[in-house]
Amino acid sequence: MCIRDRSEMKLKFIIGVVGILSACGFTNAPSLDTTQEEQDNNWVIGPFHRPEGVNPVISPQPTEFYCPMRKQQVKWEESDTFNPAATTKDGKIVVLYRAEDNSAQGIGKRTSRVGYAESKDGIEMKRMGSPVLFPAEDNFKDQDWPGGCEDPRVAMTEDGLYVMLYTAWNRKKARLAVATSRDLKNWTKHGLAFDKAYNGRFNDLFCKSGSILTRLKGNQLVIDKVDGKYLMYWGEYAVYAATSDNLIDWYPVLDEKNELMKIIQPRKGHFDSLLTECGPPAVRTKHGIVLMYNGKNSGKTGDADYPANAYCAGQLLLDGDDPYKVLDRLDKPFFAPEASFEKSGQYKDGTVFIEGLAYHKRKLYLYYGCADSRVAVAVCDDVKKLKIK
Repeated sequence: MCIRDRSEMKLKFIIGVVGILSACGFTNAPSLDTTQEEQDNNWVIGPFHRPEGVNPVISPQPTEFYCPMRKQQVKWEESDTFNPAATTKDGKIVVLYRAEDNSAQGIGKRTSRVGYAESKDGIEMKRMGSPVLFPAEDNFKDQDWPGGCEDPRVAMTEDGLYVMLYTAWNRKKARLAVATSRDLKNWTKHGLAFDKAYNGRFNDLFCKSGSILTRLKGNQLVIDKVDGKYLMYWGEYAVYAATSDNLIDWYPVLDEKNELMKIIQPRKGHFDSLLTECGPPAVRTKHGIVLMYNGKNSGKTGDADYPANAYCAGQLLLDGDDPYKVLDRLDKPFFAPEASFEKSGQYKDGTVFIEGLAYHKRKLYLYYGCADSRVAVAVCDDVKKLKIK
């Protein structure tokens, strides 16, 4: 008898013994079923609930400003307002949202700019009349003319420097770019995030959606480090990572083959079967690092519980010391399109696109884009997981 045959007989014997012991009620018998352990989601941030009767909190309006690109007045947020970043300053929540003019029809064909709104309660918004980040007469026209500045994420250092990662869209290639500010209203563009990495190897890489690692300190989420370096998760199709010494120049993390290291990617049979796109800044918790992300569902190979092409929100747990090591991942979304305004607009398949997370008055406020057309908020009252002893 060969070794393989003996091994198979031994395995069958063990399985048989386990079955007999279980049938006889011996609860201490070893179990081959780890489902309960795998589904222990005590690390998940949430639950998040939609405040009744308040959403959407930001909608389009015919506000005008002088566009330096078009050399004329434009209604810069007339068509759609969506995909917001969020942070806090001076006791208020600040939401920085993507706004589109009405210069064309179709997703990605209009010009996007970043608008500013602030709120004392996270719901009632006071908006500025002009965008705070937009295609300008500057050194970055080759990056963001004519498509604009899209899908911001914002995080803050302990000394009050705000770092924005956004998509620079020239209608040829979408690329991750960096801007900084002290007041959230006046921004300095620094160009492409990966411009200096590996002798320009990733300069022309299609890349977007950067989520910088943060942690709760006092009453604010602030940027954190791992092994002395800043860390960012990024990516649309899959989730990748990058590190930085200065928050401006980022170096993608490579694997043993010198290629981009994939941390997660789409899964068949799940809500994230087409895309796994990074959401708001990642958060260090007492369980590890939690990354919220946006999953797009396939109509053929996805989760039949959700519409084809719908965007739902998932969560991922990574090791706090080894931030590329996945410890757990939700099989079902923690947030999915429900309201009518989340299923109508530019993207009628249904979208809750999470990008902004703010800690305010002992609650978490999650801001998200609704069907590429509106901005809404959901609130989490349980923030105990964020407090690290």
